[in-house]
Amino acid sequence: MPRRLPPLNALRVFEVAGRHLSFSRAADELCVTNAAVSHQIKQLEDHLGKKLFARRNNQLTLTDAGDNYLPRVRDALRALEQATDLLMDTADAPLRVAVPPTFGAKWLVPRLYRFFNQHPHV
Repeated sequence: MPRRLPPLNALRVFEVAGRHLSFSRAADELCVTNAAVSHQIKQLEDHLGKKLFARRNNQLTLTDAGDNYLPRVRDALRALEQATDLLMDTADAPLRVAVPPTFGAKWLVPRLYRFFNQHPHV
């Protein structure tokens, strides 16, 4: 039976917390509370059965497991982002341009024909 993947949100929180080595800075970047970051990290650690962070005094460091996992999570999130960007870039969405009427009539409209010839995919 295949293993379940960890929750995507927990992976994203881990990447940000691992990058900053700070739950507070991760919370600020993600616009959530410190408690939410701690909860997501605990959920991920429970899912994996491994501690990803060592918490000593007021210092946060990655464990060996966390240090090995972080670049792979970062690459996976980047790949998902790129795949989404490609999908959205190829979508057939209309391009809307808003300009003042005088600019549109005197500058933009005369150039549209050449633009569409040079960029037929738009």
